[in-house]
Amino acid sequence: MNIDNYPGHPYPLGATCDNKGVNFSIYAPNATKVELCLFKTPEDEVEYVKINIHEHSNQIWHIYLPHVKPGQLYGYRIHGPYDPENGQRFNANKLLIDPYAKAISGTIDWHDSLFGYDIFSEAKDLSFNERDSAAFIPKSVVINPSFNWEDDCSPKYTYQETIIYEAHVKGFTKLHPDIPEEIRGSYAALGHPVTIAYLKKLGITAIELMPVHHFVTDWGLKEKGLTNYWGYNTIGFFAPDVRYSSSGTCGEQVTEFKQMVKELHKAGIEVILDVVYNHTAEGNQLGPTLSFKGIDNEGYYRLTDDNRRYYMDYTGTGNTLNANLPNVLRLIMDSLRYWITEMHVDGFRFDLAATLARELHSVNRLSAFFDIIHQDPVISQVKLIAEPWDIGEGGYQVGKFPGGWAEWNGKYRDCVRDYWRGENSTLAEFAQRFTGSADLYQEDARNPTASINFITAHDGFTLNDLVSYNEKHNEANGEDNNDGESHNRSYNYGAEGPTDDEAINTIRKRQKRNFLTTMFLSQGVPMLVAGDEVSRTQQGNNNAYCQDNEISWLNWAEADQDLLDFTSKLIHLRRQHPAFCRRRWFRGAPIRGVEDIAWFLPEGIQLSEEHWNHDYAKSLAVFLNGRGLRTRNKLGESIIDDGFYVIFNSHYESVEYKLPDAIYGKIWTKIIDTSKDEVADTETYNADDTLTVDGRSIIVLHNPVIYHQQSNETSQS
Repeated sequence: MNIDNYPGHPYPLGATCDNKGVNFSIYAPNATKVELCLFKTPEDEVEYVKINIHEHSNQIWHIYLPHVKPGQLYGYRIHGPYDPENGQRFNANKLLIDPYAKAISGTIDWHDSLFGYDIFSEAKDLSFNERDSAAFIPKSVVINPSFNWEDDCSPKYTYQETIIYEAHVKGFTKLHPDIPEEIRGSYAALGHPVTIAYLKKLGITAIELMPVHHFVTDWGLKEKGLTNYWGYNTIGFFAPDVRYSSSGTCGEQVTEFKQMVKELHKAGIEVILDVVYNHTAEGNQLGPTLSFKGIDNEGYYRLTDDNRRYYMDYTGTGNTLNANLPNVLRLIMDSLRYWITEMHVDGFRFDLAATLARELHSVNRLSAFFDIIHQDPVISQVKLIAEPWDIGEGGYQVGKFPGGWAEWNGKYRDCVRDYWRGENSTLAEFAQRFTGSADLYQEDARNPTASINFITAHDGFTLNDLVSYNEKHNEANGEDNNDGESHNRSYNYGAEGPTDDEAINTIRKRQKRNFLTTMFLSQGVPMLVAGDEVSRTQQGNNNAYCQDNEISWLNWAEADQDLLDFTSKLIHLRRQHPAFCRRRWFRGAPIRGVEDIAWFLPEGIQLSEEHWNHDYAKSLAVFLNGRGLRTRNKLGESIIDDGFYVIFNSHYESVEYKLPDAIYGKIWTKIIDTSKDEVADTETYNADDTLTVDGRSIIVLHNPVIYHQQSNETSQS
């Protein structure tokens, strides 16, 4: 079948629709021939037209088709040498997904034709597979880019104002009884009024979505009857995953995603995406040929120096994208800009970000990736959060990312977990983590908000399971419980898993409150995992990446309402008081005769240098002076807050605490006591009073600033 076509343009890459037709453009520098294939339905096994693209400029092949409209399904066949030992894996029998596809019509139907080699051959990937894969691979979709954003704009919270909520699109809403069943587990469900009301009541400012870039479920998982639930296996860096669309598969998923963002923005909630630019779903030399591998294998991946047949693997997935190559950097930057400008997202969390910083084999914080991000006028202005490690040598880079980046602070997680389970750790490190981890970030002129503080994440135990299991229980994953982290810094307090022992359940509830209180009162940016606020359990599974079922989904029918109320109280306390979310580092310098921060022993005396190094000490208190913030609001006015006295006791026995001198505060009101479900607001103490702090608990005392309107001075009661 012949179809009218014109030379078109090399840019923008991908399929670009105007009012008259579509421009198709693909980067394939080493191809000898490129064919554009058009399909009528996602189920088509054969293209109804195959067009040989003749025009190519700057290694980009391009063509313009008049009269083609949004919803058109397409793919590419790329011709070239099949020479795996020299890094070339061209095979025109494989229909390929456009790397710049804005939508993808479905999921992969696993079949041996998806592999560039004959999987039954003894020669493995050195053999050649002539079977056509078009019937088994989803098609790329031409989208309609228009959308009525109305007056949508980002809430643009500063980091110190930010409360991050890590959530899975499907898992968060799949079992919610108040959301229409037909949209549960979708983008539409996240933008539903019920969801938004919950997030607003909780107090979060940003929802961080686990991967929504179109991803692939590995063949090995499918053979076990499992799936890639988390989604860290991207194949389409521009396409919102079709699994979370309730409205359609041929471009409707894009509109639904945009509507979700629009509704969240109306409610003052930012959208951050967890993105995976370190590898793709094509795996190693034995993986399938779905897109990049067949377009230009050596032009996208890091290959070994001694034998170009094999891949460098810093990710544990079989391959690593080569972010040192200009075209790969362009792909990443174009993708990021697209999600900001066209999809209106507010930031990104970069999975295994150390991989992107690798120049040759070492991690280089001044790599091309960071340079380009830093100078980009669009990308540099949104929230950029790094998971600062990968599995390669020297890959643990906590505290070493450049200015402008925030980091998941793994040292915060480990220290706080150890402190509350009673492990020996110095008070000095706990104090560092609570005050923003200056030892990691201050020397590089970064602020406390460079630290993303978390106790749990999607990877590992939930908060409930952290205090309920000593060991992982990943049998459902089909790997004989060998997968997942074995050193979890968890403690079950006398019983493995659920128990009827009231004493054990009481201490578990208290420890959950301790973890949450520590995190939300720490300097830095707190990140709460969806469901931790209602005691969600994964039944001891600490690696539920393949569990798209009740193990992973949030069970709203069993929500812990008491913990939810406690968490909401903590979040709103933090948001109301800048003393807990400072922009600048503590100095320990006097403010009107009182330090901006001071640390105390139970005897009411300040800690000395000798005390800081005791690894057996389990109890300490901190005074936070709200008059020592040294920052101004948007109107240029000095910010002054109340005073707070926070007492931590990780010892299993109670401790008697003497309050400090009146210079720090004459009257204190107890506002939080993690040993109790409720605290009466009228429970007050005077300076130098002694109070009992129960074992494994936190007490927060509040001393309000009294404003004198006429003299414009402040004092503390």
